[in-house]
Amino acid sequence: MSDTPVKQQNTAAFYGQSVASFAVAMAATGIGILRLDANAWVRSFLAIAVLYLVTSAFTLAKVIRDRQEAGQIVSRVDQARLEKLLAEHDPFEKL
Repeated sequence: MSDTPVKQQNTAAFYGQSVASFAVAMAATGIGILRLDANAWVRSFLAIAVLYLVTSAFTLAKVIRDRQEAGQIVSRVDQARLEKLLAEHDPFEKL
């Protein structure tokens, strides 16, 4: 009848690796900006730019995920309508 896709969830190890990778990348970038041989204005600008880039990346990832989930919902609704029409159809009924 209806094939409901199994929702894939990430393992704890993958989640931990992702968080650790993000933390290491942010720490390395922060240390690099702090140790940069430039005045405070340049370092401040770079720090703000990195924070803006990170928030933009999170927002983009959320928008892509939301669009994908919306597509799956529409697909499932269309599939349910088709299954209902097929279940109600009697091929031997006279038109």
